[in-house]
Amino acid sequence: MTKSFDRFRAHPWHGLSAGDEAPAIVEAYIEITPFDAVKYEIDKRTGYLRVDRPQGSSALPPTLYGFIPRTYCAGRVAALTPNATTGDGDPLDICVLSQQRIDRAEVVLSARVVGGIQVLDGGEADDKIVALLTSDTVFDYAKDIKHLTTAVVNRMIHYFATYKMDMTGGKPNTIEVVGTYGAEQARAVVDAAMADYDEEFGVADRRQS
Repeated sequence: MTKSFDRFRAHPWHGLSAGDEAPAIVEAYIEITPFDAVKYEIDKRTGYLRVDRPQGSSALPPTLYGFIPRTYCAGRVAALTPNATTGDGDPLDICVLSQQRIDRAEVVLSARVVGGIQVLDGGEADDKIVALLTSDTVFDYAKDIKHLTTAVVNRMIHYFATYKMDMTGGKPNTIEVVGTYGAEQARAVVDAAMADYDEEFGVADRRQS
């Protein structure tokens, strides 16, 4: 008997699920680790990881960094961000904290949403959801971003405020960190991004894998 099997891997953005328990617990596709001096980004056409650019400053990403599948930042996400003209047209970014070293990208994990960082990039909403690795019991105490230490949150804020800086001084920094928000608003942003995705790509069941 000939065995049947999938010949092609799922596209990380469109072929994976945001998770059955979204927006509280989401699936995350990781593009960058806290040990990467190069910024990698999903190639939207092929689904493979593409080298985007070397990190602009000497700061390394403070957390695992990637996106939530089947999300899209458009009008609904922008409506939740003061002074945003539109969403950035990308999947919703996510920062995932883990107390253990995870040093490889292109992995999928489950993460519990506890807050977010409100970011404008050239006037476009570019939110960063903050979440905790669900299988890491060290963070069981944290139900909201306010339960994380100030130093951890400030490291994330500083990174995103500076990660697109042109160290030659030739281009202005387009990033503005508006502030942070807690778990309730973060879940609303995830819901908005899933709804924006459904409208943009016409998906009937956003959680179907």
